[in-house]
Amino acid sequence: MHSPFPHKILSQQFWLTSERTLFWEEEKALIVSDLHFGKTGHFRKSGIAIPQSVYKEDLQRLVVQIQHFQPKQLIIVGDMFHSHANRELELFLKWRNDLSHLEMLLVKGNHDILKEEWYDQAGIQVFRSTLSVNRFHFVHDIGDLAGKKGSFAKSTASSSAYFFSGHIHPGIRIQGIGKQSLCFPCFYFGKEFAVLPAFSRFTGVALIEPEKEQQVFAIVDNSVIRFQ
Repeated sequence: MHSPFPHKILSQQFWLTSERTLFWEEEKALIVSDLHFGKTGHFRKSGIAIPQSVYKEDLQRLVVQIQHFQPKQLIIVGDMFHSHANRELELFLKWRNDLSHLEMLLVKGNHDILKEEWYDQAGIQVFRSTLSVNRFHFVHDIGDLAGKKGSFAKSTASSSAYFFSGHIHPGIRIQGIGKQSLCFPCFYFGKEFAVLPAFSRFTGVALIEPEKEQQVFAIVDNSVIRFQ
């Protein structure tokens, strides 16, 4: 595993990894977004032959991160699951039993449509819109919250609040020699909120164009590189 990249927000220490996770040192919390577990099984049901190894690799990547950081809790910023229950989610339940000591907190995303009983069986604590831990708030889609004129404006008016979100699967285009360019998933940090990369590698990216005062860290060749 490559060395994580340090980044401070409101005097708290976070570690960015090339496996698209964020570790919050003071809270001993591993933070991820957009895992989309069960997506490959969903595609296979539709007749598209996506190998189950893609899903198993994502699960194994998450296990390695948990083993490395030894977090007390796993915070999922939405879209933990992709669709209705399928055989891949049965595999997840077996995996979950091996990590029963780990507290899992899920902020519901637009794809998290499983029944409440399923989350209870999996030992996952669900938050419908926002999870708040000290001065930090976790929402799936920052756009939805920004549309609510009251809560977001009031919270961001104070320098003691910061939001983490996911949903858009941010990516950055990096120019090479000549006219060559490549797109990479990235972490985005603005003044008021961050957008995390999709944990699942079976996703696309939405290209962002950061401004000068914003910070972007691209995930390139298993390393985290500060873009600006």
